[in-house]
Amino acid sequence: MKKLRIILPLFLLLIAASGYAQPQRMRKDAGPGPGLEERKENIEAMKIAFLTRKLDLNPEEAKKFWPVYNGFTDETKKLRKNRRENVRDAREDFDKMNDKEVEKLIDGEIVFRQQELDVMKKYHGQFKEVLPMKKVALLYKAEEDFKKELLERIKERRGERGRP
Repeated sequence: MKKLRIILPLFLLLIAASGYAQPQRMRKDAGPGPGLEERKENIEAMKIAFLTRKLDLNPEEAKKFWPVYNGFTDETKKLRKNRRENVRDAREDFDKMNDKEVEKLIDGEIVFRQQELDVMKKYHGQFKEVLPMKKVALLYKAEEDFKKELLERIKERRGERGRP
């Protein structure tokens, strides 16, 4: 069972990576492409595998770490979803907004950033309880590295679409 917890993320990475191995336009059997939910799941699988590899968690660490990390990502996603909805609404009506409404929008952004920081502080303490401090630091670095890698892949894919 413990081996499964380590092998499963690596297996998910292989599945996710195979979907990114060829550009969409080159796959003969491809339809319009994966849906948004499927792409999100692929990215999550890639992230799990990426973090597993970078943190080099032993089975005991993994058993304690993943539930905490999942709580952290769930809270962060919830905050960001609310923010996206507010920003989307404001973007549509920005030209019609008066100064009070713009001020409320900016204040909302500051509140969001504080809430995000509060979640980070809350889970930082929990990460320190389940991982050695060096692995906590590696977690934060690995998350940033994953974002960079993901952005690079997106740029590459967009560049490929623009070529004849």
